[in-house]
Amino acid sequence: MTPDDRPKASDAEVVEAAEMLTREGSVLLLGGRALRERGLRAAERVAAGTACAVMMETFPARVEQGADLPAPHRLGYFPELAANDLSDAASVVFAGALDPVAFFGYPEGRSRILDDGVARFTVASPEADVEDALDRLAERVGAPVDPGSGPERVRVPVPTGALDATSASAAIAALQPEGAIIVDESATSGVAWGGFAQGAPRHTWLTLTGGALGIGLPASVGAAIACPDRPVIAFQADGSAMYSLPALWTMAHEGLDVTVVVCSNRRYNIIGYELYRAGLVEPGAKARSMVELTPPELDFVSIASGMGVPAVRVTTADDLVAELRVALAEPGPHLIEMVL
Repeated sequence: MTPDDRPKASDAEVVEAAEMLTREGSVLLLGGRALRERGLRAAERVAAGTACAVMMETFPARVEQGADLPAPHRLGYFPELAANDLSDAASVVFAGALDPVAFFGYPEGRSRILDDGVARFTVASPEADVEDALDRLAERVGAPVDPGSGPERVRVPVPTGALDATSASAAIAALQPEGAIIVDESATSGVAWGGFAQGAPRHTWLTLTGGALGIGLPASVGAAIACPDRPVIAFQADGSAMYSLPALWTMAHEGLDVTVVVCSNRRYNIIGYELYRAGLVEPGAKARSMVELTPPELDFVSIASGMGVPAVRVTTADDLVAELRVALAEPGPHLIEMVL
């Protein structure tokens, strides 16, 4: 479906959305194509014209970000974090997003994030022309054409010393080149990258869409084939990489410019968090065996090399930075296994 084929918001829908967003405690929740440059800039104008809060859905498929682009707050993954993000909301207008729900169900937990008393209105569904709706919404609220510069963003410095989830995220954000496509299936290891990357040059962020574990490596293949002139960085958790390892062979076979950075903590970390949150504070041996990726210990260097992808293992931030520089400077696929 081309943008011209997408259903347009009616004038009445734009008017109603504008009225809701001028009220105190209003939120504009973005998803889908609203997170491309045109939608982001239009939403920034709406916020300047109404003082509403602008946020994005928890699992966006694609986001344009970096440099001077607006950076809406992403709803938290855990339901209580998302509920806290929206705790002051009296009304929410959805633009390319759906009414948020909890990803997992918990005993005595909530399924829907918004309280029942919060007013809701969809100005454009994910299938509609949300960018057009946001442009018209900005005009309706009398938003300034140029809302002015946002907060100053500084590129994170290149890290040194110990290698952990934070320094790994900093290294990628510090070195990712202009126009990079970041395919982010880093799970718990990449939480810090989103904040660091706001100071990076313009880039496209493709992230895990809900529970589609294993999306990272094949999505990187697709991105590299679709955009051969843009470097692709696959920021990849080790557990979910196990779902789709044959993508490495495809990268080598097609000579794709993909740098795979594996977060090797040797466990399904998010499952450990969820076990704890479900009340299993001290899991037994059987439960631990379902979370830990040992034994045997995975060797991503051998796995990648066996599929034709040059690979190295790093244990310090300094080594990671050095190997990232090499991989990003050379065409073709590379894999860096980070021992975290």
